[in-house]
Amino acid sequence: MDKHYTESDLLEILKDVEDPELGFSIVDLGLVYRTEHKAGVIEVDFTLTSPGCPMSEQLGDDIVRKLKKATGVANVKVQLVWNPPWTEEKASDEVKLAFGYPIW
Repeated sequence: MDKHYTESDLLEILKDVEDPELGFSIVDLGLVYRTEHKAGVIEVDFTLTSPGCPMSEQLGDDIVRKLKKATGVANVKVQLVWNPPWTEEKASDEVKLAFGYPIW
């Protein structure tokens, strides 16, 4: 039987996918909304910091490539979502500090 990857496993792998414009991982930026491994398929819902961001295709390709390589799962599906909209509150404390947002 193949290994089952938990949400935590998948997020750890995705920490290696960096937003090329901002220089932080998509996980630390809070761009990954859902990860799920079921029935031989990994599904990922992700967003962008703004609808005008030109990185959607590149980030989607990077997510697929990284997950396939790290897990050996051939069927990886990504979906760009806009709801809920991204806000800086979704980012890690490290990212908030780097961009000058308050940490509460």
